[in-house]
Amino acid sequence: MVFAIEEINNRSDILPGINLGYKIYDGCGSVEITTRAALSLVNGHGENTTSVHCSKPDTVQAIIGQSSSTPAIAISTTVGPLRIPVVSHIASCACLSDRKKHPSFFRTVPSDYHQSRALAKLVKHFGWTWVGAVCSDNDYGNNGISAFISAAKEEGICIEYSKAFIKTDSRDKILNLVEMIKASTSKVIVAFVAYSDFGFLLREMVLQNMTGFQWIGSESWISDLNTSKAEWKHILKGSVGFAIPNTKINSLGSFLSKLNPMSDVAIYKELWETIFDSKFPTEDTTELKRLCKGNESLSHVQNIYTDVSDLRVANNVYKAVYAVAYALHNSYGCSEIDSGPEGANVCTNLADNQQPWKIVNELKKIRFTTTTGEDVFFDENGDPAARYDVLNWQQGNDSKTVFVKVGFYDASLQTHLQLSINNNSIVWAHNKPQVPVSVCSPSCPPGTRKAVQKGKPICCFDCIPCAEGEIGNITDSISCIKCPPELWSNEKRDNCVLKLVEFLSFEELMGIILVSFSLLGVLFTICIAVIFFKHKDTPIVRANNSELSFLLLFSLTLCFLCSLTFIGQPSEWSCMLRHTAFGITFVLCISCVLGKTVVVLMAFRATLPGSNVMKWFGPPQQRLSVLAFPLVQVIICALWLTISPPFPYRNMNYYKEKIILECHVGSVIGFWAVLGYIGLLALLCFILAFLARKLPDNFNEAKFITFSMLIFCAVWITFIPAYVSSPGKFTVAVEIFAILASSFGLLLCIFVPKCYIIILKPEKNTKKQMMGKSSVN
Repeated sequence: MVFAIEEINNRSDILPGINLGYKIYDGCGSVEITTRAALSLVNGHGENTTSVHCSKPDTVQAIIGQSSSTPAIAISTTVGPLRIPVVSHIASCACLSDRKKHPSFFRTVPSDYHQSRALAKLVKHFGWTWVGAVCSDNDYGNNGISAFISAAKEEGICIEYSKAFIKTDSRDKILNLVEMIKASTSKVIVAFVAYSDFGFLLREMVLQNMTGFQWIGSESWISDLNTSKAEWKHILKGSVGFAIPNTKINSLGSFLSKLNPMSDVAIYKELWETIFDSKFPTEDTTELKRLCKGNESLSHVQNIYTDVSDLRVANNVYKAVYAVAYALHNSYGCSEIDSGPEGANVCTNLADNQQPWKIVNELKKIRFTTTTGEDVFFDENGDPAARYDVLNWQQGNDSKTVFVKVGFYDASLQTHLQLSINNNSIVWAHNKPQVPVSVCSPSCPPGTRKAVQKGKPICCFDCIPCAEGEIGNITDSISCIKCPPELWSNEKRDNCVLKLVEFLSFEELMGIILVSFSLLGVLFTICIAVIFFKHKDTPIVRANNSELSFLLLFSLTLCFLCSLTFIGQPSEWSCMLRHTAFGITFVLCISCVLGKTVVVLMAFRATLPGSNVMKWFGPPQQRLSVLAFPLVQVIICALWLTISPPFPYRNMNYYKEKIILECHVGSVIGFWAVLGYIGLLALLCFILAFLARKLPDNFNEAKFITFSMLIFCAVWITFIPAYVSSPGKFTVAVEIFAILASSFGLLLCIFVPKCYIIILKPEKNTKKQMMGKSSVN
C-alpha cells in the first residue's frame, strides 16, 4: 500500500500537486480492535506518526482494508452510515454485496458468490458427485460454504457432510471433525477455510496419518505460502482450487530493497525487526534480542516479505489504493499537468472540503487500467469482475510445493466457457495419473435407471434394469424411455430395435406340417377322383348322382387348396382371397353334400306308390340348387369386400415384444355372415342326413353323410372358442386345422367306404348285389 501511495504521489497524471497521506492500523484479526481503529480514523483522533504537515483536515477520505470478512463487515457497518468509502482487498464474503447494509463498501477481490459457484463447477467438471465440506466458523466460511452447497445442488452434487470450525475451538471439537472425515466415504473435501484456521485441522489429520483425500481449496489458503511450507503440506499435495490472478508490479522489488527503517514510516521498523529477528533500541527495551543496526540490506534477503513473484493479494491492495486515488482525482476535478511551473494547482475543486460521500459516488463510476494492464471497475454492488486462476499443488525439483496454473474461471463469459481447465497438467494426490473417483454410487450404465436409496441423498442410488420395452440410452439415466409401438428393447435395454414380425410362414415347422396335410388332402382327393372316374360305370359310382360326387370332390380339392392362402405373409390381396375362397368353396362343398342328402330323401319318396317327386328334383334341379347356394355366398362376400374388406394388420396388442402380422377381418358382420351361412347350411344338411339315416339306401349313403356332417359341425363348433383364444399365428393355424379337419371328415366319411368296396370288395359293386341289398332292406 505504501508503495502504491508513493508511486501515485510521484505521478503527475493523478492528483497533480496533491500528496496522499495515510495512517496504518493493525487490526490483529480482531473485530474489536478493527472497530476501534475505524472510529479513530473517523474522529480524526489518530496519532500522527510523521513530521509531514497536511494541508487538509485530518478527516479520513477512505479506508482500505480489512484482510478478512468479519472485521471488514464491522468496519463497513460502523462507517457505512457516514458514507465513508471502505475498499477491501481480500474480504470476499458475499454478504458484503448487500448495498442496503453496506452502501459504501467496495472491494478489489471477487465476491465469494462467484467463487462458490466456480467451486461447484470445478467439482462437476471432474465428475465428483459425493463430497465433504469444511469451512471456517465465521462470516467468510459459513457464507461461502452455504453458497457452495446451493450451487452444488444445482449441479447435481451431494454433500456427505458439512462442518464448520475455527482455530479457537477445543481440540475435542476438531477431533470430532477428524473422526467424521475418517468415517466418510467421499474422497474429495471442499475446504472453504481461512488459512489461519486450516492448520489446526491439518495438524490433527497428520497425527492420525489421514491421507488419500483430494482437497479443493478456496482462495484463502490455496495460494498461501505459509500453508504450503508447513509440516502438513504432504497431505495437501495435488490440491486444486481457485486463487486471485497473479500479476507483476513493476518497481516493487526495487522499492522493497531500498526500504529504510529510519524513515518516518513506523511499519518499516516492525518489518525490519521481523525479517532480521532483531529489536530497535528503546527506553524500555528489556528483551534479550539482537539490536537492529538499521544498515542491514534487504537486497540479499529471500523470504515471503521480499518475494515479489506471487503478488495476488498485494495486487489487490495496489488496485484499491489506485481506485481511491482516481476517485479523489475525479472528485477534485483534477487534470494532467501539461505546462506551467511544477506543482501548479490544476485541481479545480481543491479548495472545496470534499465529503466522503462524493468519493463513494466517484468510486461507483471509475474505470481505469493499472500499470500492469488490468481493467479495474466496480459493479452496482461494489464488486470487481470475477476472475480466478485454477491452481494445482505440485512438488518441484527441490521438493518444495509449487503452485501451477492449470486453468482459469471468468464469470463474465458465457456459462459453458466460464471454466477452462487443462486436465493433463494436473498432478493428483499420490501422483495418481487418473482423476480420483468420489461418488456415493457408481454410475448406472445404459440399460438401467437410477433409483434413489431410501433416506439417502439423490447421489446414492441403485441401478435398476429397464423393464421390457423400455431403454436407458445414456449413463445415469433417471428414467427409462418407452420404445415406440413398432420397436422393442434389445437384450441390453440400451437401444430400441424393430420388433420381430410374426406370421405363419411356409418355412417354419408348423407351416410345413399344415402345407403337407393340405397337399396330402389334395392328393387323396385326386386319387379318389381317379378311382371314381375309372369305375364311373359301376353301380356304386352311378348310384346317388355321380355328377354331385365329382363336383364334391372338386370342391374338396378347392377346400384343401384354400388353406394354403392362410400361410405366408399377409398382403391386401391374400387377406381378401383367403376368406372369400374359404367361404365360397365350403358352401359349394356343403351344397353338394346337401344335394346328395336330398337325393337320398327324394329317392325314398319316389319309391312310394303314386309319387312323382323325382320330377321336381331331378338332375337339373339338383344342379341348380348346388349353384344357387354358393351364389348367395358370393353375394355376401362381394358386399363384404366392397364395404369393409379384410386387410393386413400389425397387431401390437397381444405380444409386447413382437408384432403379429395378421389379416384383420375388416367388417366383423361380414366375417360372421360368411361363417354363419356355412354353419346354417351345415346344420340343415346334418338334420336332413340325420332324418335319412334309417331310410333304405344303397351303400349306407345317408349314414356316411350323417357321420361326415357330425364331424364337420363338431370341428367348427370347437373352432370358435379356439379361434378366439389362440394367440398370434396360432389363430391362423387353428383356422387351417378346422378347414383341413372338416375337409378330411367329408372326404373320409363319404368317399373312402365307396373306394373300399370298389378296390377291395368288387364283388359287392354289382347291380345284382345292389338290388339284393335293397330287397333285404
